[in-house]
Amino acid sequence: MNLHLALKHLHSGWRYVALLLIIIAIISAFSGWFGKNNYTEGNRKLNLFTLIAFHLQALIGLILYFVSPKVRLDDMAMAMKDSISRYWTVEHLFMMLIAVVLITIGHSKSKKITASTQKHKTIAIFYTLALIIVIVAVSMSGIPIWAMS
Repeated sequence: MNLHLALKHLHSGWRYVALLLIIIAIISAFSGWFGKNNYTEGNRKLNLFTLIAFHLQALIGLILYFVSPKVRLDDMAMAMKDSISRYWTVEHLFMMLIAVVLITIGHSKSKKITASTQKHKTIAIFYTLALIIVIVAVSMSGIPIWAMS
């Protein structure tokens, strides 16, 4: 199996872990925020594991970026003219990096807050924004999220 194919399968499979974690983290954060629940060690670990999952997904994606035949780094002018090349060369990478940055900022800001409700609110807002960007980015590919490989 070549490097591109191995990374593609890893990136494709790991997304389910990242998506499941972010959905659970968002539900937990909204529940904690509106239910005025304490921010527990379980909440902290869930949010940290979500952050780690997205960082790993981004790392795999960045490595894949440089070995993928869909990415056109050799001729950016041509890549910009072709919607499929533009998506894989620029748009997908840009949007996914924004999503990872939002998760990182949300997690970092929540660590500095002492009030439980505010911690939950911060995670809920930043992680939800990140998930929206991920959904938009994936939908732009034209391939259903469950069928991407």
